[in-house]
Amino acid sequence: MISIDFTNMMASAVDNGVTDEEWEEAYGAFATVHKGVETLRSEGVADFMNLPRNAPLLQQAIDFAGRARGRYDDAIILGIGGSALGPIALKTALCRSGWNELSSDARSGHPRLHVLDNIDPVTITAVLDRLALERTLFIVTSKSGGTAETMSQFLIAHERVANAGLKIADHFVFVTDPTTGALRPLAGELGVPALDIPPGVGGRYSVLTPVGTLPAALLGINVADLLVGAGEMLDRCATTDLSQNPAGIIGSLFYMSDVRHGRVVDVLMPYADPLRDFAAWFVQLWAESLGKHRDDGKSVGSTPLPALGATDQHSQVQSFMEGPANKVIAFIAVKDHGSDIVIPSAFEHVTELGYLGGHTLGELLDIEQRATAGALAKRGRSNLTIRMEKVDARGVGALMMMFELATAYAGQMYGVNAFNQPGVELGKQFAYALLGRPGAEAAKAQWDALPKPDPRWSQGD
Repeated sequence: MISIDFTNMMASAVDNGVTDEEWEEAYGAFATVHKGVETLRSEGVADFMNLPRNAPLLQQAIDFAGRARGRYDDAIILGIGGSALGPIALKTALCRSGWNELSSDARSGHPRLHVLDNIDPVTITAVLDRLALERTLFIVTSKSGGTAETMSQFLIAHERVANAGLKIADHFVFVTDPTTGALRPLAGELGVPALDIPPGVGGRYSVLTPVGTLPAALLGINVADLLVGAGEMLDRCATTDLSQNPAGIIGSLFYMSDVRHGRVVDVLMPYADPLRDFAAWFVQLWAESLGKHRDDGKSVGSTPLPALGATDQHSQVQSFMEGPANKVIAFIAVKDHGSDIVIPSAFEHVTELGYLGGHTLGELLDIEQRATAGALAKRGRSNLTIRMEKVDARGVGALMMMFELATAYAGQMYGVNAFNQPGVELGKQFAYALLGRPGAEAAKAQWDALPKPDPRWSQGD
């Protein structure tokens, strides 16, 4: 079960916090917000909400992983953005540390997972050069099949596999749109198996499709439990009673803190190493969904920031505590870490050491989270704590659905489309123009009209 304590968001606890009147206003408006998201769901725009009940889609991932078990030592995701961040978050959260260093026997026939989420040639070369291609599976993830970075990676990997004399269909799987885009017909041409991304699910909302479930299933993660947890959260959030809707609470508090109180940065700070990359997944989800230029000419959306407790108590928390009071810090606290270590009692005559003996690391981590939240509140800094029982597939599925729904609700509050990303399209078009892609002539004309480098403002070469 996931719970939320937002006492330290309210004006009764912190300076410039959310007032009782503002909360009552949000409470009254939430039914309209909730209805707006449900309307998008019925129109197929917010189809991520239907994923927990999409058993055939889940079965695609389970079936492929079953056929692949024992065949591969390494699985390589070729993808970027949501195609990479979701699988990375799942791997970090649900595979024990050191998984990629274990022997094949210790991994019980499951492959090591690598994610090539960029196109830096140093990284690409380093990974490809150490692979045994005959024991490698490439997962090419692109809904459109037109993502330049991912398609470049695919062409390079395809050439390597072909040059090694290996059968392409045995070493690639595509995750793409069921009917449209470049990869679907290419799958038929090459005989490569292809799994579906539903048309109404965008990349940053796709972690519960084969984008995330296929790599997770290959690793041996219980993806059925992942969807069970997501479904449970979806059911909890079916209510229009804001006080009982966890995603509604988060979306409303982040929104009000931004537009009413100048808290323009939303920090997600889990106190658990397995959730380190979950925070990075959240950053893309929130930023790409809500950072928008509205039709009325106003730019809206708060800025998400990842942090990790207790590590960032010794870096970012100084700024959170004494820098500009423009942030909301959302902690994730975990009750059961799955394992624990008792701190030995030794050197009790040393003040700085003696008091630690007999406590556990899990206890210390929990105390430091609570102490940091209290210290921030004492300084008038808004914060809330999300508590989860443990980091398992069910809990992570619930957490992901909660943040996806919170983002969708916030989109209604900001008055923006939380499911498009027009701000990244112009850069793509310029890149296509410079690469000579057909159909990019208009973008090329715009590029040519940009101001040229002025020697007065250019330094060096």
